[in-house]
Amino acid sequence: MHPNHTSDPQRVAVRWRGLLAALSVLVLGGCASVYRVDNAVESFPRWNDVAGGTRLAVAAPQRPQTYRFDRLPSQTEGHQAAGQDRLEELARTALGKVGWHQADGGAPPSWTVQVSASSLRLPHAPWEDPWDHHWGAFGMFGRGHVITGSGQIIWSPMFLHTDWPYYQRKVSLLIRHAGSQQVVYETHAAHEGRWNSTPELWSAMLDAALQGFPTPPAGVRQVNIDVPR
Repeated sequence: MHPNHTSDPQRVAVRWRGLLAALSVLVLGGCASVYRVDNAVESFPRWNDVAGGTRLAVAAPQRPQTYRFDRLPSQTEGHQAAGQDRLEELARTALGKVGWHQADGGAPPSWTVQVSASSLRLPHAPWEDPWDHHWGAFGMFGRGHVITGSGQIIWSPMFLHTDWPYYQRKVSLLIRHAGSQQVVYETHAAHEGRWNSTPELWSAMLDAALQGFPTPPAGVRQVNIDVPR
């Protein structure tokens, strides 16, 4: 055997120590008062674009402003409509923080806002080896086998699976001039991680998407929002 070669039991021991370290981080993280939602945000202000043949009255509107929500046909039926109701409620709060308020009754709004969200659940993080999530009854599983505490290799198709899903989420807001329907502002926030879906997480993403509104910096930027547990 080459002197620099690491045996299977040694590799398993290293992997075991790595998993214990990861579990320790999770346990200690559970004692923290907040968790961080890190977002990749990109915004596209177009307040000066031509609207209906004329320039908009303001380059970047000053608060307060009024708006109404606008929906795609797919957001108006069945469970999609119920989910959209909840998403718009969260967006209403986020927009209120930047001085925008939903128009009351039949009052004509100055703008329309379309909000959307998506979530993709993966069985594990893209960079992880899926075999790292399998544990044996007598030890940790390697690739198709179990290695016991004494180093004995037992080949077996049976295994237990630990599910550590990974989520890729995105929220988007599209603002139009109500009179001309000209798009004047577009913004997106994307977040990846293991946190479960909660209203607080989506609220943090919406807050991040509106960071710097109505004149955000150009390009993709990272916006971190700390969420109380």
